Amino acid sequence: MRRVVLFLATNAAVLVMLEVSMRVLGLDEWLYRQGIPSAGLLVMAAVFGMGGAFVSLAMSKWVAKMSTGARVIETPRTPAEAWLVDTVARLARQAGIGMPEVAIYDSPDMNAFATGMSRDNALVAVSSGLLLGMERDEIEAVLAHEVSHIANGDMVTLTLLQGVLNTFVIFLSRVAGILIDRAVFRSRGYGPGYWIGTIVAEIVLGVLATIIVMWFSRWREFRADAGAARLVGPVPMIAALQRLKASVEHEHLPSELAAFAISGRWGAGLARLFMSHPPLDERIAALERMARQGLAA
Repeated sequence: MRRVVLFLATNAAVLVMLEVSMRVLGLDEWLYRQGIPSAGLLVMAAVFGMGGAFVSLAMSKWVAKMSTGARVIETPRTPAEAWLVDTVARLARQAGIGMPEVAIYDSPDMNAFATGMSRDNALVAVSSGLLLGMERDEIEAVLAHEVSHIANGDMVTLTLLQGVLNTFVIFLSRVAGILIDRAVFRSRGYGPGYWIGTIVAEIVLGVLATIIVMWFSRWREFRADAGAARLVGPVPMIAALQRLKASVEHEHLPSELAAFAISGRWGAGLARLFMSHPPLDERIAALERMARQGLAA
């Protein structure tokens, strides 16, 4: 979940910055006074929407390192670090990608993430809790899962999706603001209805966009699990998920974070729409089906 949360947080921060810049420069007011210039507004929305998403992608490795305190392994200090780097290198060769940076960050949770601009410019980071809490074949399976995310181009695909959604959020919220201002406040200028309508529409459309992003995130987790199963076999990947499930079930998360837990056991009803990962039981069941069908070697 960490990689998706970091990306969404960075993307939101970039959009807020762009939003403030547009208002300071008077772009919103200029567009408003032109009526509803759909073509020009759409181009502006695409530039800012896609630009914000790709700036987020470009910053993803730096943000991930800074937010987690991850230490990139330049020269392994211990046999465990040497094994970690060698394992990622081997999996990267198998997956046909460039060697990612390998990092460790301090956290008691068993977790790992991958991020970066491209298949040949990526970062794989694992928590200290994962290194201490899992067997080596399980750690290898988790690393294969993260390498599969990179090989599948998931961060770039997520960026394109987020950029398109940003574009429509910016475009439609401003159209809504103009229409509300004219219909309710009968304003001929840059009235309060525009500000209120734009802000409300951005919030509502932003929530809907997040639901779409989270759906894609859940789908790509199944695909990365399948990729890991092909790299190291389904049994270690299943074992890693089962160990993760046992670990998460003993955690006591606050209610506001429960819906986003990687285990998915709180993901009932509407809360499921905002989960970045499918429930672990569903991921395990999908891998067991693959093993039975002989689709993963």
